[in-house]
Amino acid sequence: MTSAPVSVAKPDVHSAQRLVVKIGSALLVGAEGLKTGWLKALAEDVAAARARGADVVLVSSGSIALGRRVLGLPGGPLPLEQSQAAAAVGQIRLARAYEEVLAPHGVTTAQVLVTLEDTDDRRRYLNSRATMETLLGLGVVPIVNENDTVATDEIRFGDNDRLAAQIAVTVGADQLVLLSDVDGFYSANPKEDPDAIRFEIVDHITPEIEAMAGDPISGLSKGGMKTKLLAAKTAVAGGCAMAIMEGSVDRPLAALATGANCTWFLPEGDPQTARKRWIAAMKPRGEVVVDAGAVGALARGKSLLPAGVVKVTGRFGRGDPVTIAGPDGAALGKGLMRYTADEARQIAGHRSGEIEEILGYPGRAALIHRDDMVVS
Repeated sequence: MTSAPVSVAKPDVHSAQRLVVKIGSALLVGAEGLKTGWLKALAEDVAAARARGADVVLVSSGSIALGRRVLGLPGGPLPLEQSQAAAAVGQIRLARAYEEVLAPHGVTTAQVLVTLEDTDDRRRYLNSRATMETLLGLGVVPIVNENDTVATDEIRFGDNDRLAAQIAVTVGADQLVLLSDVDGFYSANPKEDPDAIRFEIVDHITPEIEAMAGDPISGLSKGGMKTKLLAAKTAVAGGCAMAIMEGSVDRPLAALATGANCTWFLPEGDPQTARKRWIAAMKPRGEVVVDAGAVGALARGKSLLPAGVVKVTGRFGRGDPVTIAGPDGAALGKGLMRYTADEARQIAGHRSGEIEEILGYPGRAALIHRDDMVVS
């Protein structure tokens, strides 16, 4: 097998400012249980990235594989209830394992359990984004997994590829690395076709590229290349470069930086531009009119605080898009609200320190955060 020629420069994982790394079950769990040596080597990569100033998020499979060993469940597909039980038992062990290997490097970890559906609901999306941003701002490495313990549909091992891409877009990552059991994206299954070509770089996901994503190569991942390509489409549309690489080597991120086989999918713009484009395309559910002081603050890239709002119209929930208008009624932009319409009307014109007294609970200081708005 050969690799396709490279016509543009590859991304450099050492230049990532915000990096999401997805770890597959087969890399973490083997016949003897957790692969502690490999995990300790990965921790060195994570610590090195943090030392360079990069934010790191780990999206990790493995809870079901760990839990089924503890519970003595048989190999092969499990009934849904047993998969949920295995996930519940394995998840606590998985989180503890990451904590134990990263703590010696002075890295604090956090467990974050989400579902793909969380990104479809704007209110839950904002909650997830705010939590992740706070954790990253505090220097924490979140360990993210799908909340398999309450899954209502069939649990598939390939889901975390797509989940990792959604997380990358949610946190505005500029790079996503899928540590897998294959060393890139091929024109055909290389185990069946000796003429299969591994792509070094995919700068645009065409229908021809999509047609090449066939069945799983190794049989270890039920998601296979189709799932990884879906992840790539999500990531690049969000301005995030994505790499697929074989991750079983010690310190895989260091290997990636020094030329290990992989396929890079190039992003469409940068994460912030992609997010602004997404917000701008939304249909507003209401409008907030701001005063002259707020107009100036928004022009300087500040968030919209309740004190600068003079009028709120429409019916919207938390996370819904609204138009931001100036004192003369002219539209200034759009943003995602952090309060419902009723709450926004109550706190409009008030200082952020008064929110708890007015609503009866502490709220967020900004009505619309600067990362959740686009100003024309």
